[in-house]
Order: sequence, then structure tokens, then C-alpha cells
Amino acid sequence: MTFQASDIKEQNFLELLDDENNPLELSYSKDGTWLKYFGHSNSLCARSSRTIINHTPIEEYCLRFFPCKDFKYPCGNYSIELRKHILHKCKRFNNYWNPRRDIIGHFVSFLIFNSSAFSFGNSIT
Repeated sequence: MTFQASDIKEQNFLELLDDENNPLELSYSKDGTWLKYFGHSNSLCARSSRTIINHTPIEEYCLRFFPCKDFKYPCGNYSIELRKHILHKCKRFNNYWNPRRDIIGHFVSFLIFNSSAFSFGNSIT
């Protein structure tokens, strides 16, 4: 209940919808709410989980720990690398396009077709 009412959830937790535009709720049951979509692949599961909770190797996350570090976002359109920008606007990750990347199926397809998005191989140094 604390998590659902928290401002932190709104800032860092990616709200995903099912195919009928209903919010996916956290679940502790077997396979959970999201695992059935990406549990077949360890790397996809890791990238999806990191993206959902915004613990990805991108500048938005790193700035929490290194606020004085000077970052330069590779696409040049933004001064900082944000999860929202990567998912919806970044031209570096356009191998899959659907404006509804908040729907779980499209979110997973985006990650499959853009294998370097939210991966440590693409992280900043």
C-alpha cells in the first residue's frame, strides 16, 4: 500500500498497461504480472526489470549517485539520457516503432528489437 501511494512510484516506476489498456498491477503469484511476457529470456527479463524500476545504466539513474558528473547524451537532442526519451523519442533506438510503448507487448517488442537499449553494454562510463 505504501508503494502504491508513494510519489517515488510515479517518478521511477514505469506504468505499463495490458492489451485492454488496464494498468498492470504488482502480483506475487506464480510468474507475476510481467514475467509471462519476458521470462523466457534472462537478458530480456533483466533489461525489462531494470527499465520498469528505472535502475538502468543511463544518465537519469547515474545522476542520483554522481550529481556532479558531466554527462553528454549520445543522440544530442537532450542534455541527459532519460528512460522516457529512450522509449518514445530517441532516434538511436528506432528499430521498433509503436507510439503505445506503455502497453506491455509493445514495450517488450521495443526491447527485443533494440537489444542495446537499457543494457550494460550501452552504459555510460
